Amino acid sequence: MRASPAIRVVVAKPGLDGHDRGAKVVARALRDAGMEVIYTGLRQTPAQIVETALQEDADAIGLSVLSGAHMTLFARVVEGLRAQDAQDITVFGGGIIPDADIPRLKELGVAEVFTPGTDTRDIVAWVRRAVRSGRATA
Repeated sequence: MRASPAIRVVVAKPGLDGHDRGAKVVARALRDAGMEVIYTGLRQTPAQIVETALQEDADAIGLSVLSGAHMTLFARVVEGLRAQDAQDITVFGGGIIPDADIPRLKELGVAEVFTPGTDTRDIVAWVRRAVRSGRATA
């Protein structure tokens, strides 16, 4: 029996936000769980993030925003994926995001939002479930 390929996740910091500790913690947790993680670094545009995900054949994109621009930046990444016919790439996010914005982000196409204090094991388990579910329907 062949093992399924490792889950590939792009972890990105869109916009001008310069604080990446949380993104690096999540990236390390995903990597330590056996996933292939591509960390884009700081100050990426939504278009750069989409392009990286396509080039890296990513299963998921994890976005981290602390600047308050999450509604715009997350939407632009989701729109960029749609424009490239790449809606099979799961988008999830985290950061300082008001509870009231989470349902709106999900309506835009963000699959899940993790706020500060979320246990990284919960994020890892969610990514595994989400990607497996996407692979099963692909």
